[in-house]
Amino acid sequence: MDLRHLKNIFIISVGFLLIFIAFGSLQTLQSSLNPSGGLGAVSLSVMYGGQILSAAVFTPFVIKKLGCKWTLAVATCLYIIYTLANFFPRWYTLIPASVLLGLGATPFWTAKCIYLTVSARRHALNSGNKDMHVINQYFGIFFFVFQSSRIWGNLVSSLLLNFAQRNAETIENNTDCGASEPLLLSSGNWNQTVGNLSEQSGNWSQTSYSPSQPFMLVYIILGVYAACGLLALLLITVFLDPLDHQTEKTNEGLHENFWTPFLATIKHLQDKRQCLLIPLTVYSGIVQGFILSDYTKSYVTCSLGMQYVGYVIIIYGVTASIFSYVFGKLTVYIKRISFFSAAMIINISSIAALFIWKPHRYQLGVFFVFTGLWGTADAVWQTLLNGFYGILFEENREAAFANYLLWKSLGYVLSFGYSSFLGVYVKLCILLAILLLAMLLYVIVEYLEFRKTQVQVDIFKEIEAVSEKVNEH
Repeated sequence: MDLRHLKNIFIISVGFLLIFIAFGSLQTLQSSLNPSGGLGAVSLSVMYGGQILSAAVFTPFVIKKLGCKWTLAVATCLYIIYTLANFFPRWYTLIPASVLLGLGATPFWTAKCIYLTVSARRHALNSGNKDMHVINQYFGIFFFVFQSSRIWGNLVSSLLLNFAQRNAETIENNTDCGASEPLLLSSGNWNQTVGNLSEQSGNWSQTSYSPSQPFMLVYIILGVYAACGLLALLLITVFLDPLDHQTEKTNEGLHENFWTPFLATIKHLQDKRQCLLIPLTVYSGIVQGFILSDYTKSYVTCSLGMQYVGYVIIIYGVTASIFSYVFGKLTVYIKRISFFSAAMIINISSIAALFIWKPHRYQLGVFFVFTGLWGTADAVWQTLLNGFYGILFEENREAAFANYLLWKSLGYVLSFGYSSFLGVYVKLCILLAILLLAMLLYVIVEYLEFRKTQVQVDIFKEIEAVSEKVNEH
């Protein structure tokens, strides 16, 4: 890998790391920082809803007009605005910021996917390596750095929660946690936990922060988050090389009309491979929503207390980060379907265990084992699925990655949307059903690609045979 490609991968990876140290932590803390009227939860729902709209309408148009580099820069500004809105969280500040972030997040991720895919193909062309191997390695490096944002962001979250609960009494173990947790009891325990924090930390539930309250710590942390965003913006605007004009403006004439990219995103669904991958893409969003919301609430917080959430999710980030890099490297030697199959087995085993496991505060290590397993599987769902899109849809990258973000965002919306209305047992059943369907359809896609490759090989052999006969005569 030459230094120029390595530098650009490093800048994008570190840029995303800095941004999601801030955003990932704010996402985890929204329901606690802004519980008044459900402002925090509503802001997240609005944001992911905006991502769906953006994926369907704006993303290809924005990338065609701005190019990958400046799409990344503009979207970074929107992440900074969202962080700043949390300094003064009101319905008229946080909701508009969430809408803007939702509209900018999908172009942000799509531009990253396109940039890495194009750079990987260039490197493969220059080095004589296979495209799919280099693409998987590039995404592996990116997710190795990016996934570690869960580590650093949740360290900050844990410090905040420990500060808030420094005077809280030790909670008694709840025997109704886990899959058997009643829906009403789940909501009640969660609200009681947040209520206890309110009493212990100086009006935690208030949405107006006063320097005389412990929320001075919140101001400091938000300042750090804003600084992370500004540093990411500096890296991208100053040091990231733009893709050449020809690559970024390919077929620009086809996209002069605003609705053309929207129609291109919808038209991409005519590709049966894209349709077959929709359940797996939705699952990649739902499973993350389950871990970050339902597992942390119904298993960790219910049994251990909210102050342990950050530490448990750190293990999730560590395993996801390490295995993203490892799996990206190993795809040179091991077929992609083997990794997806292993991830499926890990998730099915974990879901089955969560059905019957009765979490207890004295089983502390078990909580970390589960998140480690989920993080290992997530390395496949994020890294290799991203790379698979880049390999399958080389000729229509913008629409393909827009579809990826659209369906993944739908998974988030569904997960967060039904979180308050369904019990844990039902949510686990939903996860299992979608995973089984998704993997069945994914295998069909792999079969179609295998048949396509075999046909190309047969044609090549026929051409060689004809050439040999011509040479003999």
